[in-house]
Amino acid sequence: MQYQISSGGLLPEHLGLKADLVYEAGQQIPGSVHYSIKRYTRPGNWMADDIGVLNYHFESSKPERNHLELKFCIAGNMYCRKNGTECSQCKAQVSFHCEEKIESVDLVSFVFSSTLLEQFVKSRIENNTLSEDILSFKHRSSFSKTVSICGRTRMVLEGLLNHNYSESLENIYVNAQTQMLLLYSLDCLDEKEIDVINCKFLANEADREKILKAREVLIQSIGEPITIKELSRKVAMNECYLKKGFKEMFGSTIFDFYQSQRMEHAKYLLYEKGLTVTEVSVLLGYSSISHFSTAFKKHTGIKPCELLLR
Repeated sequence: MQYQISSGGLLPEHLGLKADLVYEAGQQIPGSVHYSIKRYTRPGNWMADDIGVLNYHFESSKPERNHLELKFCIAGNMYCRKNGTECSQCKAQVSFHCEEKIESVDLVSFVFSSTLLEQFVKSRIENNTLSEDILSFKHRSSFSKTVSICGRTRMVLEGLLNHNYSESLENIYVNAQTQMLLLYSLDCLDEKEIDVINCKFLANEADREKILKAREVLIQSIGEPITIKELSRKVAMNECYLKKGFKEMFGSTIFDFYQSQRMEHAKYLLYEKGLTVTEVSVLLGYSSISHFSTAFKKHTGIKPCELLLR
């Protein structure tokens, strides 16, 4: 069965790419961290970066619904199609020519309830740190924040995706690793950035999902330039809110993000695929080679023809 996937999450309403689900695991035990791992075959034209998102959900009238969610999208891991995990040969790195070996896109999510997080809170005084306010749900508005997938975060995620534990030992291992992910994610938060992102329309989860969807639409429109007006219609959001929300969630303007994605793909097509400057210019939707060359040099510091000579 094929699904549409996006780095913001597995959402049917998102514009995504078709992929086969090859592995699924999770835990939904009351009082524990709820987690889900879904592994898909990587589509041939997948270009999205690895990404992490922290969603803080707060409802003053229904505190039992308060929760913190961590979502990660990791691409490029290799697994066996037979069971969606690494077989003994893969782990020994002797199955380089295995026909069952696939490259994946892994979507991992963790949900921490308010009661689960409150056990970590030690300080009961006013003027707590941002992390303490989040853990105790004293921060009064919902928000979403992208999380940097640094080396230590990636190591924890890879451990969760490839461990050999089962039953009780698996439960102990997963709970320990999810706490490390929570630690690293909270450590990345900046109080000033949260204050900025804490605007009313981004406190709504549906609007945050629209911003995530906009990012996916941009990634899938690399070869067909799209205007902000067209983008706002696709995600059903006011242009002004879309531009402001995108900058606050991803730290970049829509134009800068789109240009960066196009130029990174251009480098791949030129250097890895061996396409000509003319071919890449046409594939990326440029009206002329000179316009493409100017944009490429502005982003990379070199002309596209210079990359071909390296």
